Amino acid sequence: MPWKNPPHPMRTSFIYRAFGAPRSTLEMLNRELPPRPPSSFRVAVSHVPVNPSDLIPITGAYAHRISLPAVAGYEGVGRVVEAPDGLSHMVGRRVLPLRGEGTWQTLVDCPAHHAVEVPDAVSDLVAARAYINPMAAATMLRLWPVRGKVVLLSGAGSSCSEHLGRWAISQGAKLVMGIYRSENRKDRLHRVGIEPISTANISAILTASAQADVAFDALGGDIARCILERMRAETDFVAYGLLTGKPVNIGAGIRATYHRFHMRDHFPVLAGRGMQAAFAEIWTLLAEAPPSPPRVFPAREWRQAFAEAEKPDGQKPILDLSSLA
Repeated sequence: MPWKNPPHPMRTSFIYRAFGAPRSTLEMLNRELPPRPPSSFRVAVSHVPVNPSDLIPITGAYAHRISLPAVAGYEGVGRVVEAPDGLSHMVGRRVLPLRGEGTWQTLVDCPAHHAVEVPDAVSDLVAARAYINPMAAATMLRLWPVRGKVVLLSGAGSSCSEHLGRWAISQGAKLVMGIYRSENRKDRLHRVGIEPISTANISAILTASAQADVAFDALGGDIARCILERMRAETDFVAYGLLTGKPVNIGAGIRATYHRFHMRDHFPVLAGRGMQAAFAEIWTLLAEAPPSPPRVFPAREWRQAFAEAEKPDGQKPILDLSSLA
C-alpha cells in the first residue's frame, strides 16, 4: 500500500477579503491550520455572538486599522485543546480567547496571558457575550460614576446599553432613561427599571437631555446631536457607538463635556490588572443581571443570524460553531 502524507489539520473561518455589506462580503472557508505559537493556547471555539461591533468593521468603517484579508469576530467561548509548556492543566477548560485572532473560526490561537478562564457556573451562551459589551459598560461606569445622578441612554435596546442601565440602577443612579427604536423593547426596559423614551418623541428626548447628568450614546447622528445640544454645563456626554453609521456633529455652544470612549484604549489598563482580576467583577455582574436570552443559529445559517441582528426587534444572535465539527 503506497505511503501517503498525513492530511494537514484544518479549521473553518469566516473571512473578508474586501470591505462591504457583511452578508455579501464574508466567506466561510476551510483553511489549513498554521503551527501554534509557543506561548499561545489553541482553543476550539463553540459559540460566538453577532454584535454591531463585529459587523461594522466588515463594512470598512475602521478600514484604517484593519489589514485584509481579516477574520471576523472579537469574542466568544471555547475549550483549550493545546497549551504551552507549564500550562497543560488548562487543556479541556473553557476560556474566552481574547486579543488573539478573529474569533469566528473553529480553532483560534490566543496569547495564554490574555485568555480568561470561565467559571463553571457561567453558561456558554452568557460567557460568549462576556467581553465586548459587559466590559465596556463596566469600564464606562467606573470612569463616569452615576450614583445620585440622572442617566440618559441612547440605543437602549442594544446589549451594552442594557448593561449600562441595569448596572447604573444597581450603583445608585437617581433615574435611568433609555431612548429606544423598536416598540418591542419598551416593556423590557420598563421591567428592568429603565424609563423608556421613543426615538419618535423628540420633545421627550429634549426634556430628558436637559435633565441628564450623564448621557451614554450608542447611536451618533441626529439624536446624539439633539442630546448634546440640550445638556447642561458640568454634565458628561459619552459617545461609545455609531449604530446609525453617522458621526456626532459637535457645534458651537455645547455646554456638556464630550468624551469619546473606545474599549481598545483601555485594554492595556485591564491587562495590567490581570485579565482574571478584570473579569472577576464582570462574572459577578452577569450573575446578578444576566443578558437577555439570545437566539442560537448553526454556523452555516450565518446569513440568517445577520438578518436577525439587523432587525430592530430581533433577538441577540449567537453562532454555534460546534455545529461544524
